Amino acid sequence: MQLRPLGQTGLQIAPIVFGGNVFGWTADENRSFELLDAFVDAGFNAIDTADVYSRWVPGHQGGESETLIGRWLKANPARRRQVLLFTKVGSDMGDEHKGLGKLWIERAVEDSLRRLNTDVIDLYQSHRPDPETSYEETLATYDRLMKAGKIRAFGCSNFDARQLAEAQDSARINKLPAYQTLQPEYNLHDRDAYDGPLRDLAIKLGLGVITYFSLASGFLTGKYRSEADLGKSQRGGGVKKYLNPRGRRILGALDQVSQRHGTKPGVVALAWLIAREGVTAPIASATSVEQLKDFSAAAELALSDSDRAQLDQASAPDAA
Repeated sequence: MQLRPLGQTGLQIAPIVFGGNVFGWTADENRSFELLDAFVDAGFNAIDTADVYSRWVPGHQGGESETLIGRWLKANPARRRQVLLFTKVGSDMGDEHKGLGKLWIERAVEDSLRRLNTDVIDLYQSHRPDPETSYEETLATYDRLMKAGKIRAFGCSNFDARQLAEAQDSARINKLPAYQTLQPEYNLHDRDAYDGPLRDLAIKLGLGVITYFSLASGFLTGKYRSEADLGKSQRGGGVKKYLNPRGRRILGALDQVSQRHGTKPGVVALAWLIAREGVTAPIASATSVEQLKDFSAAAELALSDSDRAQLDQASAPDAA
């Protein structure tokens, strides 16, 4: 598996990152361990999670995903040398435990380290902007955590172009390390938030970029073609918004490109992201080892210029 530099972090990652939101939610402990083993054995090496995963599940408090990853590492200590652990801080964990202030980050990082059963987090990310905390306070806290050896690099998620630019300006003015990575929502259907000023800035700054919702909650796999298909999984309800003329046009292009290559629409959708300038690696989830085979297929698939042009045209926001 050919690795890619994650911006200027010094980390090298395979072209797909495992989205750990499924651990403890749609994948129980045994299945999670099976998935993680198969993922690493296939040559991939980066796992993305967050402290808040999966607090949205009734009866959960958050930390379930990190805890399962930590149990997997405890059961397989040698795996720690084979994987990079990415997690996030800032989302609401209840009892006012949220945001990017110094006191909460310093507590939250210890909680994540304990749950992940590790002494260092490879990439620690601001899950979302915190308007109540200055960029200087957050960046200074991350700087101290790096110097203490608790994190190796840090990045941000869900920042728009203005917020990212302001954060980078604050780093320069206050002589602090700046955000090194960005995690935006981005896929063939949801292009507006990243394409344009944010993507231009990420490229200019040389950031490592890992995209989430890379398959549009499963829509780009072709699994959901009508409202009758929405009951196929727990995520079906979030797919309804994609069942529009543009969404169907994108599926049509994915069908044609995948047929030419003898593969699946979801494989092509991931390969489009892997080949996209301004993207280091898409984040994708799986709940079966069979689905993981699509990751390897996507990493190996070389789309032609005409393939990419067809997908770009079908997915263009202003397409007729």
